[in-house]
Amino acid sequence: MVITLIGYRGTGKSTLAAPLAQRLGWEWLDADVELERRAGRSIQQIFATDGEPEFRRLERELLAELLRRDRLVLAAGGGAIGNELTRADLKAAGPVIWLQASANTIERRLATDPTTGQRRPNLTSSGGRAEIERLLTLREPLYRECATITLETDTAETESLVDEALRQLAASLRRAGGVSPPVDPLANAAATGGLTPPRSPASHRDGGTT
Repeated sequence: MVITLIGYRGTGKSTLAAPLAQRLGWEWLDADVELERRAGRSIQQIFATDGEPEFRRLERELLAELLRRDRLVLAAGGGAIGNELTRADLKAAGPVIWLQASANTIERRLATDPTTGQRRPNLTSSGGRAEIERLLTLREPLYRECATITLETDTAETESLVDEALRQLAASLRRAGGVSPPVDPLANAAATGGLTPPRSPASHRDGGTT
């Protein structure tokens, strides 16, 4: 099972993925960071030299692989849901948590993220607030299509979001027919709030890139 976090960049996917995985005792990955690691280039450099279609091809290949793993919390790139096959894979792999935030919150977070200018390209000719609003309008129906759970991240603290995610995940699995042995940590963590060590360390960057 893979628990995937989706949403626009700046909604807190990587910020939530790490403590959620820790509570479960699972591994976690930021898909954008992993893509950059494998490519040996930043996403901005990939866009500049090869264009967005090549980046999306690399993103699709990576997610097709990662979504076959087990006990993984995955922070997906903001635009990954644009691929129809990826949307199907997300839903087949396990629960999908859509993190939402207002355009004001996203704009503020991206403006204060020191990695944003270094790593992310503009995805439209306008950039800035206009880009955020335009892409949110285009992507929100696709996020909604994939989402098992929706969490608002404008004002909530990370720990309370983790608690709510675990509560809703356990409830979702019960509705689907009960918690099977491979996902017992969901029920245990939701019930006890206890911390367990993560399976392995992973890089963490908040804000995302795409």
